[in-house]
Amino acid sequence: MSGDGLPPLSDVIAQHGLSARKSLGQNFLLDLNLTRRIARRAGDLSSCDVLEVGPGPGGLTRALLMEGARKVVAIERDNRCIAALGDIQSAYPGRLDVIEGDALEVNPLEQLTPPIRIVANLPYNIGTELLIRWLTPDAWPPAWTSLTLMFQKEVAQRITAAPGSKAYGRLSLLAQWRTEAKMAFEVGPKAFTPPPKVTSAIVHLDALPEPRFPADAKTLSRVVAAAFNQRRKMLRSSLKALAPDAEARISFVGIAPTRRAEELSLEEFCRLSQQFEPSSLN
Repeated sequence: MSGDGLPPLSDVIAQHGLSARKSLGQNFLLDLNLTRRIARRAGDLSSCDVLEVGPGPGGLTRALLMEGARKVVAIERDNRCIAALGDIQSAYPGRLDVIEGDALEVNPLEQLTPPIRIVANLPYNIGTELLIRWLTPDAWPPAWTSLTLMFQKEVAQRITAAPGSKAYGRLSLLAQWRTEAKMAFEVGPKAFTPPPKVTSAIVHLDALPEPRFPADAKTLSRVVAAAFNQRRKMLRSSLKALAPDAEARISFVGIAPTRRAEELSLEEFCRLSQQFEPSSLN
């Protein structure tokens, strides 16, 4: 038995026939010491509801509950895992809700009471898309106060990258505009079943009360996407699709049109995006 009185995760997987499915981006974490470390990195959970995506057999779910989460709402697409999660529900009455469904289609907010933290070993195939959705809600501050998420190390580096680096791009800017984003620690392939071919990493993002610099969210996203979609080109070329007089607009805010996207700071991108807002294009 484990520290919570439930069977070891290896036994749970065997009992319920939960071989990881590549089609679902599954790689299960079996080490409860590691999952508890992830849960602790999310901060004090005793007064928070926690949203978890892709709990699988429940390793991180158990860790979140053991570390005192007020309530966990877990979204799981794989119906093979529901019975295993039901056993955890029985061990923690009233503290775990399981939603069977696709996290890209489910809105769990009705079942969560603020403050809300999101903690997840995200399925590799939807991790980036979920992060972008969480970073780009209609209103800010968002419903959540922090994100503690596992990604492939390459994605984690993109989230936390500085200007001038190869990893710096759209994800870096979207994350750092509205959050304090830090890489917490790496997780090697051997920690998973089955072991992936890449190293993973935990990233922690705290939501800022307001964005670091003024900008329209949709416009900033559009400008950043256009700039990095052709990151080897100068801004005067990569942003021309947004406005025929892009070069003049870039120069107007004191940025050389010959610079490239990876050279611009977050503040410069925010200044630049103001020149491409719908009102300025009329």
